[in-house]
Amino acid sequence: MKFICEKQKLQEGISISSKAITGKTTMPILEGIYITATKEGLTLIGSDMDVSIETKVEANVLEEGMLVIDSKIFGEIIRKLPNSQIIIETLENEIMQITCEKSVFNLVYMNGEDYPEIPKINENLSVEVQQSILKSMIRGTSFAIAQDETRPILQGILFEVKDKNLNLVALDGYRLAIRNEFLDNDSNIEVVIPGKTLNEVSRILEDVSEIVKITFTNNHILFNLSNTKIISRLLDGKFVNYSSLLPQEHKISIDVKKQNLQNCIERASLMAKDSNSNLIKLDVQDDTLVITSNSQLGKVREEVSVNLQGESIQIAFNSRYLLDVLKNIEDDEVVLEMTSGVSPCVIKCKNNDNSKYLVLPVRLLR
Repeated sequence: MKFICEKQKLQEGISISSKAITGKTTMPILEGIYITATKEGLTLIGSDMDVSIETKVEANVLEEGMLVIDSKIFGEIIRKLPNSQIIIETLENEIMQITCEKSVFNLVYMNGEDYPEIPKINENLSVEVQQSILKSMIRGTSFAIAQDETRPILQGILFEVKDKNLNLVALDGYRLAIRNEFLDNDSNIEVVIPGKTLNEVSRILEDVSEIVKITFTNNHILFNLSNTKIISRLLDGKFVNYSSLLPQEHKISIDVKKQNLQNCIERASLMAKDSNSNLIKLDVQDDTLVITSNSQLGKVREEVSVNLQGESIQIAFNSRYLLDVLKNIEDDEVVLEMTSGVSPCVIKCKNNDNSKYLVLPVRLLR
């Protein structure tokens, strides 16, 4: 194998493909990047068997071939080389030589034929979404993925295509995040994608209007960007019936400027940090929301103007759960809907119906 490639292009390809390499494997070959060189250019693959990322890199291939090279040392070497052309070729005794200007590295490589086969996806059932929209939807839900392993299905995000809508849903038992966008597609799809996969997808997606094609099988999902493919296994099992968790009615509605509320909660939460619950109390009277927090460190009181419809209410929350929601809402004004101090709070945009969040309150000891 022998090829010539621009350093920046090769470095970008290594960065993308190595996102799937976790280092938590009993197969040493999976700690490497699988490189194939053909007349069309280079293909780089990284995988941990659950997630595989394949990306194409422009190169002048003088001699075709394939090999596997340790991703960590290869990535470090390429990153530190001058911004110039790199020549990579295989020598005898499974040695790969990297030459760039006056730098020469000789590395031991592994046999490409020993690399596990990547799942083949038949691209029949598919949907298409703008990259920027999908990136925003993942960002707006992934924070609510369950972190504990007692219910594996909740470590994923529900990816649902229904009634010409794409819905992404995540919940962890304390909060629920729903994002939806119109999708001109009549398919009915319901799969659960590991949260880890979607976070990697989000890092590769760009804030552009270009399309990402998403294809499904019974066990896998494929995200096809122009030069990069991400293949992931799906989680087994049925996701929670999330629509049954949403209250059908409310007695209290509070309109508030999102940034004002977020700033007040961020300041109030400084006093709540010495407890695991990050407890803050909200007291709504007329058109004023008072936020307080008491701890061994001291106490704090914040006020923010609101528009209240309904009765006054006192309710307490884990401040982190509220802040996660507010940081991911893209509207300037939010609406908080409640029924009592012990029932869930629904938070949504005032001027946009593409997101809905539910947060459970903390019960206060009387």
